[in-house]
Amino acid sequence: MKIRFLATLCFVLAAQSAMSADVIRYKNPKADFPIAQGVEIPAGYSLVFLSGMGPEIADASAPKDSPAAYGDTKQQTLSTLKTIEAALKSMNLGMKDVVRMQVFLVGDPARAGKLDFGGMMESYRQFFGTPEQPNTPTRSTMQVAALANPGWLVEIEVTAARAPK
Repeated sequence: MKIRFLATLCFVLAAQSAMSADVIRYKNPKADFPIAQGVEIPAGYSLVFLSGMGPEIADASAPKDSPAAYGDTKQQTLSTLKTIEAALKSMNLGMKDVVRMQVFLVGDPARAGKLDFGGMMESYRQFFGTPEQPNTPTRSTMQVAALANPGWLVEIEVTAARAPK
């Protein structure tokens, strides 16, 4: 009886320990860049997938289907990340919980159709890899021909991990 109790206790403690493990973020050993090389989600976490989100209108006087209405890549990224932050907050999550990100960029007509990776990164760095919020997600960034709204230069989707209760 005593052995069965001890075995059960060990099993419960091991399971509890596994359930309380933290998300592991693997830094890229060859770069000092604010994205994770990999992210490991322990058992018991749930994943929350957010649909692609874009920027809010920055200039209501500009045509709503033009980049002028939404701003340049830096401004659009900042707006989009604020929208994502608000959506996560409404789900009792935060940017610290983001484990995966996909960034879709359209080439900026003001830059001869080239994507503005630097502008995107300026806004991105305000949310990830900071002293206040050091957690970084894995991330893919790609240039696409167009997005659903012709004025958007940026669309971002994220996956967040919710810790077990």
